[in-house]
Amino acid sequence: MSNDLDMDAVIGKLNTILELELAGVVRYTHFALMVFGYNRIPIVSWMHAQANESLVHAGEAGEMVTHFGGHPSLSIGPLLESYKHDVGDILRESLEHESRSLQAYRELLELVEGRSVFLEEYARRLISEEERHEGEVNKMLRPPGSIEVFS
Repeated sequence: MSNDLDMDAVIGKLNTILELELAGVVRYTHFALMVFGYNRIPIVSWMHAQANESLVHAGEAGEMVTHFGGHPSLSIGPLLESYKHDVGDILRESLEHESRSLQAYRELLELVEGRSVFLEEYARRLISEEERHEGEVNKMLRPPGSIEVFS
């Protein structure tokens, strides 16, 4: 690991990621409870899978924090709710949350790029996963039969 790596900044960003991912667990679990209608079962299953994946990502971020001698945060990221429970509204909130998480991983990559292959690979892998999630949610927000990207 390079000596010019700002470990305080890295650990701070990893704790931000930990908090965002824990917020994802709560958010997706809540969303799963609020889905109603004909397509409930597959959407709830997808939401549960997202909550589980967020928990795995939170654990990974916490392990990285302790790997570098830091103390994992006990905080949870923002849990603002619009109180709109239409599936489209839920998915738009999900997309917003995924964008915040993606930004945090990109900021981590900026901190470590060229300084730690270990941290770079971690950040790149999670950026790839978050970009895939954004794409999945975007496709879910498109009207049936539409190929145009949701914006």
